[in-house]
Amino acid sequence: MLQTISENAKGYNMLKMRGVAKSFVTKTVETQALQPFDLDISQGEFVAIVGPSGSGKTTFLNIAGLLEAHSEGQYYLDGKDITGLSDRSKSSLRNQKIGFIFQSFNLIPELNLFDNIEMPLRYRTFSRKVRAQRVMEALEKVGLAGRKSHYPQQLSGGQQQRVAIARALAGSPSFLLADEPTGNLDSKMADGIMALLKDINQQGTSILMVTHDMDQARQAGRVVEIRDGYLTEQQLALTA
Repeated sequence: MLQTISENAKGYNMLKMRGVAKSFVTKTVETQALQPFDLDISQGEFVAIVGPSGSGKTTFLNIAGLLEAHSEGQYYLDGKDITGLSDRSKSSLRNQKIGFIFQSFNLIPELNLFDNIEMPLRYRTFSRKVRAQRVMEALEKVGLAGRKSHYPQQLSGGQQQRVAIARALAGSPSFLLADEPTGNLDSKMADGIMALLKDINQQGTSILMVTHDMDQARQAGRVVEIRDGYLTEQQLALTA
């Protein structure tokens, strides 16, 4: 049965999936990782994806981030149908439209903060001057402009995650895809990161966050649960 999850209050759909499903096929068995579903995420929304280990969250995340192809259905990202695009085209679209925030930060120890944030921008057509401007603006947003010459090991876990967020923001993505962004942080640092993400969202950036923490999920505008490959909308009391 096709599941439909949509929210049209904010109008334009940043992410639109229709009949999307994912199966893995071997010589002896076919495994349905995600059952067919419809999903709309509007521009400016903050949506949390929750579910137990093995539920299909990682598969969904990879499809949403153009890291993995879906088996059925159509996926529109910022109005563009990505179904059937070549890997090169998907890579280009991913670099332009999606900012990734990972649980493990993925910072390069040998590079200072400025260079860590600038590196992804070098794969695009920005001049050196524009890259520098974008890096400093991103560091300002996360409150770390004064530490641009520091190295990752000189920062706390919460500060490193702020750098990872700055790196994602520097590319001016259409939406942020955050994979357990507070998973390696203590509660105080996690609260700071959630406050930063909510502030970024309030400034108009769409956010899709995968998390196992229901308290943090409730701080998003919507909560979608994935369980045994099925997506369902969760009607939860949201915190302010």
